[in-house]
Amino acid sequence: QVQLVESGGGLVQAGGSLRLSCAASGTFFSINDMAWYRQAPGKQRELVASITHSGTTNYADSVKGRFTCSRDNAKNTVYLQMNSLKPEDTAVYYCNVEHRSTWFMPYIEAWGQGTLVTVSS
Repeated sequence: QVQLVESGGGLVQAGGSLRLSCAASGTFFSINDMAWYRQAPGKQRELVASITHSGTTNYADSVKGRFTCSRDNAKNTVYLQMNSLKPEDTAVYYCNVEHRSTWFMPYIEAWGQGTLVTVSS
């Protein structure tokens, strides 16, 4: 089982910055892709950014140039540096991690509990 603990959310003014962290702990063999999703009130959950084990990143068009996703494989932690925040970035941000319990098992997903980011205008 994998437990994901997120931190770093909060209230910030437009144009400000926040850094989210998500640390994976528990019993697992390996972690593959890690990602951040967000869900705004009344909207569907959407992918914000993802990062492979080797560090290749992918971003939603709405955050390109403003957000940076990184990871520390030694700490099983993924980060999301969010700069130039806009009110439309307000949402609950969720960490998503692909992991497997043994080398021959398929990867399955785990989700964090979510952390609220509120950007005021």
